[in-house]
Formats: sequence, C-alpha cells, structure tokens
Amino acid sequence: MLDRLQSLEDRYHKLNELLSDPDVISDTKKLREYSKEQSDLADVVQVYQQYKNVTSELKDAKEMLEDDLDEDMYDMVKAEIDELADNKAELEENLKILLLPKDPNDDKNVIMEIRGAAGGDEAALFAGDLYRMYSRYAEAQGWKTEVMDSHSTGVGGYKEIIFMINGNGAYSRLKYENGAHRVQRVPETESGGRIHTSTATVAVLPEAEEVEIDIHEKDIRVDTFASSGPGGQSVNTTMSAVRLTHVPTGIVVSCQDEKSQIKNKEKAMKVLRARIYDKFQQEAQAEYDETRKSAVGTGDRSERIRTYNFPQNRVTDHRIGLTIQKLDQILEGKMDEIVDALLVEEQTKKLEHIGE
Repeated sequence: MLDRLQSLEDRYHKLNELLSDPDVISDTKKLREYSKEQSDLADVVQVYQQYKNVTSELKDAKEMLEDDLDEDMYDMVKAEIDELADNKAELEENLKILLLPKDPNDDKNVIMEIRGAAGGDEAALFAGDLYRMYSRYAEAQGWKTEVMDSHSTGVGGYKEIIFMINGNGAYSRLKYENGAHRVQRVPETESGGRIHTSTATVAVLPEAEEVEIDIHEKDIRVDTFASSGPGGQSVNTTMSAVRLTHVPTGIVVSCQDEKSQIKNKEKAMKVLRARIYDKFQQEAQAEYDETRKSAVGTGDRSERIRTYNFPQNRVTDHRIGLTIQKLDQILEGKMDEIVDALLVEEQTKKLEHIGE
C-alpha cells in the first residue's frame, strides 16, 4: 500500500509540473485531463502526507523514550506516543478507503426518473413528494435541478417525472436511490382514517457524454406531436413535443416540457444517451456477481429499498436495516444521514472484498 501511495504522490508532483508547462497550458484537452487527474489525487496525497508526518513524529517520540528521562517527561512522551499511534491508525483506515476502486461515474451529473407505481393517485402524489425531496437535497448541496419531462396528474402528483441534477459528485451521493420506494400513510381522500400503502420507483442514471456513447443518427427514429397536460388535454397546438426511438435497443424517450421542438429534442437526447449508457452498464455489471454483491442496492430496480411511514414519522432503509424517526426532515431534503450510512456500508463491503 505504501509503495502505491508513494507512486501516487510522485504522479501528483509530476502533474504540478505539467500544469505549468506552456505546451500543456496551450492544449485545452491536455490541460483539462491533467487538471482532473490532479484533482482526483489531491485528497489521497494530502492524507498520505499527514500519515508520513505522523509516522515520523511517532518514530522520534519512541526514540526519546530510550533517553534518560525523568518521570514527568516519560509520562508526557508516552501520552504523545499513544495519541500519535491512534492518529496513525485512523489515517491508515482513511487511506484504505481512499484507495478503494472508484466508480468512474461518481463525479457525473445524474438523470433521475420517478414514476408512480402501485396505488393510483396516492402513488402519483408520493412520486411528487420524492421529487421535491431530491430537489431540496440538491439545492442544499449547491446543485442545479432541471426538469426534462413530466406527466402530472392534476392533483399535485406525477405519473412520471424525469429531471437532471447538475453538480460535482451528484451521482456518488444519489446512486443508492435506485429501486422501489414505499409509502404508508392515510390519504386525504380516506374518510375512515385507514393507512394505505403505495409505491413509486426511482431510477438514477449517470449523464453520458457524447464521447462515451456512440449513437448514430440513422439508428434514431424521431416523431413529433402536440404536447398534452393532465387528462390528455392539449397544451400546445404546435408539434413541439418529441419522441426519440433508438431502434437497436428499443429505448424510447419523450420530451414535451419546452415550447421549442429543438430544446425538447436536446433534452430527449440527453435522457436517451443516459438510458443507453445505463443499459450497457447494467449488462456488464450482471457479468460480475461479486461486484453486485458488494454494491448497496445499485443494481436491481425492482428491489424495495425504503419505506416512508407517516403515522410514525419513520423512514427505514431495508438494505442496511437503518431506521430514522425523522421522516418530516428527510422529505425536506435532509438526506445526509441516510446517504452517509449507505456510503459507509458500501465502503465496508468493498474493504471486505479486498484480497478475495
């Protein structure tokens, strides 16, 4: 591990030199590539330098014990050794986590798709709650949310809503939201006060760049139609809505949120590219059983991952057995407690798989 860390530090210093090279500065592609590589290495190099400093101080302190010290000085040095040893152990654990294989999609923007599932209008209302939850979480993180397409029910919910979250590291924090979300509450229309159970499904797709997915124009069928609102009534008499069909995979994407056909097509292409990229990723991931075992709910989208119980103000994540009595806060976008717990579980499982 130490040899690898030293090579990473050497590479980091080399990148500093390269980023000062006039030839690199004048080459936009290289400058962007080297800057990103340096940024990716910054955290691990910083912790490694702290580790080296602590290791050196610990060595010096242990050597001091060999000198002829009075009792007070001996106790002081011994206490310092204990503290440094604890710091060293903590830094070693941090370095192990920082050296874990990184998901190449972690830094990407995400496209999220929420659909009301079992439960009719109540499921659609819950889909709306989830959209607002993720929007508020994104806002708290300093990320930007943009609706790509939506089909509202007219009662405040969504049959389906597709939106993009733009922000560094968005995928790394939201990828665990894939799956079926269940809500238990008394609907406003329920006069008897009975608790109903409804579900909504969430899909989280990393945004795919054009260089990652080669989509040929001849493989896409483009249909245009007039956009419609709740209940199917016409909203726009012009043919501004766009439907894209990727013939080789059969993936279909529609977009009608913009009044401009060009803008709708641009948004639809982003979603289409992300879905095709995700399809290839899912197929590749299925070939690696061990990879899937070490993942925390980022695979099967039919998996029920979380329950939101309104009467008890409770949220339970079934994958890690976490229960939090803060439903009201979580729906306001204060999701970090859940996200952090899922990240720790993922890291723990990856650490367990090292050396297998």
